[in-house]
Amino acid sequence: MRAPRSIASDEVFRAISHRTRRAILDALRAGPARAGDLATGFPASRPAISKHLKVLRDSGMVREERVGRERIYSLDPVPLHRVAGWIEGYRSFWQTSLARLKRHLEEK
Repeated sequence: MRAPRSIASDEVFRAISHRTRRAILDALRAGPARAGDLATGFPASRPAISKHLKVLRDSGMVREERVGRERIYSLDPVPLHRVAGWIEGYRSFWQTSLARLKRHLEEK
């Protein structure tokens, strides 16, 4: 059984694996947007954008607020911060490994 943190990370990685979802996240960095406005920025159909927004909501990276008949979406970067912390550990690993490789190659 996976820990809740692992499941959350899996959902985030799944969400950012698609370029349209990454583009939606990029669009939401500018601020909240209506679903219709988000959909007009992409060549995909509105139902396809709705499916992408659902994946992003399920991952916790996007919040939905209903205002009358409209849905307003906003970015919640917290899940990305958690994943970024995990990735940062690998950055340190690679920097150390590459520095070691460089020293090794320079010694020869």
